[in-house]
Amino acid sequence: MVKKNTTKDTEHSISFFGKAAAVLKNETVHFVAGLILVIFSVYLLLAFSSFFFTGAADQSIIDSGNAQELISTHNGVKNYAGSRGAQLASYLINDCFGISSFFILVFLAVAGLKLMRVRVVRLWKWFIGCSLLLIWFSIFFGFVFVDQYKDSFLYLGGMHGYNVSNWLVSQVGVPGLWMILLVTAICFLIYLSARTVIWLRKLFSLSFLKHKEKAERKSGEAPEEFTDSWTVKGKKSPVMAETASDAGREEETKTPEEAGKEEKDEDAHEIMLDLGDAATHKASLAKEKEEDEVLMTIETPPSDTVSAIPASGRQEEKGPVFEVETVEDEEYRGPEIEPYNPCLDLENYHYPTIDLMKHYDNAEPTIDMAEQNANKDKIINTLRSFGIEISTIKATVGPTVTLYEITPEQGVRISKIRGLEDDIALSLSALGIRIIAPIPGKGTIGIEVPNSNPKIVSGQSIIGSKKFQESTYDLPIALGKTITNEVFMVDLCKMPHVLVAGATGQGKSVGLNAIITSLLYKKHPAELKFVLVDPKKVEFSIYSVIEHHFLAKLPDGEDAIITDVTKVVQTLNSICIEMDTRYDLLKAAHVRNIKEYNEKFINRRLNPEKGHKFMPYIVVVIDEFGDLIMTAGKDVELPIARIAQLARAVGIHMIIATQRPTTNIITGTIKANFPARIAFRVSAMVDSRTILDRPGANQLIGRGDMLFLQGADPVRVQCAFIDTPEVAEITKFIARQQGYPTAFYLPEYVDENANGDLGDVDMGRLDPLFEDAARLIVYQQQGSTSLIQRKFAIGYNRAGRIMDQLEKAGIVGPAQGSKAREVFCVDITDLETRLNNL
Repeated sequence: MVKKNTTKDTEHSISFFGKAAAVLKNETVHFVAGLILVIFSVYLLLAFSSFFFTGAADQSIIDSGNAQELISTHNGVKNYAGSRGAQLASYLINDCFGISSFFILVFLAVAGLKLMRVRVVRLWKWFIGCSLLLIWFSIFFGFVFVDQYKDSFLYLGGMHGYNVSNWLVSQVGVPGLWMILLVTAICFLIYLSARTVIWLRKLFSLSFLKHKEKAERKSGEAPEEFTDSWTVKGKKSPVMAETASDAGREEETKTPEEAGKEEKDEDAHEIMLDLGDAATHKASLAKEKEEDEVLMTIETPPSDTVSAIPASGRQEEKGPVFEVETVEDEEYRGPEIEPYNPCLDLENYHYPTIDLMKHYDNAEPTIDMAEQNANKDKIINTLRSFGIEISTIKATVGPTVTLYEITPEQGVRISKIRGLEDDIALSLSALGIRIIAPIPGKGTIGIEVPNSNPKIVSGQSIIGSKKFQESTYDLPIALGKTITNEVFMVDLCKMPHVLVAGATGQGKSVGLNAIITSLLYKKHPAELKFVLVDPKKVEFSIYSVIEHHFLAKLPDGEDAIITDVTKVVQTLNSICIEMDTRYDLLKAAHVRNIKEYNEKFINRRLNPEKGHKFMPYIVVVIDEFGDLIMTAGKDVELPIARIAQLARAVGIHMIIATQRPTTNIITGTIKANFPARIAFRVSAMVDSRTILDRPGANQLIGRGDMLFLQGADPVRVQCAFIDTPEVAEITKFIARQQGYPTAFYLPEYVDENANGDLGDVDMGRLDPLFEDAARLIVYQQQGSTSLIQRKFAIGYNRAGRIMDQLEKAGIVGPAQGSKAREVFCVDITDLETRLNNL
């Protein structure tokens, strides 16, 4: 009896703690607790603020501790927060940490907002930061305003600051305390942001340059002067500086030290101009980390030839050695510094958390032995009635389907069992069964039977699985669970393009959400961009809030989610231009694919000023592909086929979805270049043969049940269920964080068949940036609207009007499709002559 009572008490205590834990995890409890913390922080803020004005009058009452005076309405405390507020303010400010006690309020407010789920923050980081600031400022004010403790009612550093600062002074002295405060402040700034190290390096490098220049002037050894025009390696000549001054003015002779200093000013200017260009912006940020050493080159116009100056063996008596880099040499031989980090632009970006997704209590599969035994008996009796004996049968329970593996007796033809598919389905009273004869790699025949009580495969169980979290795939996609309850994952880079088909309401849109969500959970915005095409205008609209993080579009595109068919054609052709540009960069870098190229760029073996940049993966997702084919026809099919054939090596992948995979929609060219197929339930066997080249998709049970084909045999998978509210929470989590200034701009595409009419271009009302744009175009020798748009941070329409004016002025030639316009002016002198004649 004692043992039973002990067991009951244990079970009762366990259930009690379980209920308590459930209450603590309740969102309502979290919200109420957060609201209380926010209200309490506001109350303390009122008490602290009032203490500065009423503290002197309340001091005597608080020190006396007389309860009657504290509650008196006439002669009591004057603090707006009442007697308790006055006591709290006096205790925390005077007796504890001084005015730095305001950091306590900040932490309480942040903790409350996190519990209310208003803001997503790392609470431990805020706790450490606020604690360090609380202690540091308390000691600082206690040390600086030590004389205030004699006369004033307000102790700026509190008693904590006063006592700690006095003890430190006794130990290390006044100079030692100043050093401690300075060092701890610098360490805290480094803790907050690694950019502090960059700023300090620049500060010390500038002071070193100034000291060196003064020493040279005193010694009378002036550095060697260069009368020819020269530029620093990795930097463009400042076109804006030329605009501010007369074009014919000669450049002043600069010493290398002055040029190095001028470089840094030009860097900041270039960064401000290139906010629209994410790739150039990344390269500029990476160059801010370079150390004091700067490798310089002498650059000349294309028409001239200059013999290379060797790095050693030929040196003037005075002045540094300058090394010439030829155009053919694509290797960037800069100083040895840390690898380039493409994620540095958004270094505080946080990946979505698992708790944003919904948890289902009945997600785990349950084994119903009665159902299994009944189905086994029915299968054995049905086969026996047709003269087929089996030796063994075993079952594998999945989330929605159970696989029964049978081993037939010797001499039984497999085709005979395959022909009994409908008879077995009739005996089991099942929605539809699928026979796998034989199972690849096994000597058995599989019969897939739907469960009477199917389970939901939640997105949380797939994304939060160890297999997905520890995946090393380049573009991991977690689709769902197999019949054996294993997480099914694939690498989009290996696929490399996917064709998705399924009837309406069978889970096709949910499958696309699972694909996109998987990539959002694993990739940084600097590493991945999406091009979303949605003719129905409602499927992908939920992703529009992450435009500045993960989406790519045309420079003149209004919406990042492409819904207009004409914009679809332009976007696909623009992606073709991007593909060709990337192949040119791969060729110049002597690599075969995007992975090798990015590794080489990260290790700083490629020069950004030669056009090299970090390449993010681009995933093109097209919903309702059949509607596009019926509307645009060959205009859509041709660029898609070209991208599917060539774009794998440069990191561009396509996912195409359609409702009915008929031969006039999914042509032979499309099928040949989309080796990976995802088939949800379709209405007819002919559709299954079109998408999978075999039957099977017509025998699925729907609601996310699908077949994945990549190679020889399809795999049956229950797709993860990620509902629209879950996707909304994930996208909101990403959208609340810092993003890029704009979406990722695809290259400009000009239709070759479109004949521009320049008759309506008014040359009497030139754009204010006309001359600046002309100098930029001539200097770069590249006529591109997107170049003007990026450099001057203006809209696409204005940049297009400036380009029309340049064309009518005879500075650039007409549009040549995807190629850059021809520049008619050879140099700045020729340009100035043309501008004066306008």
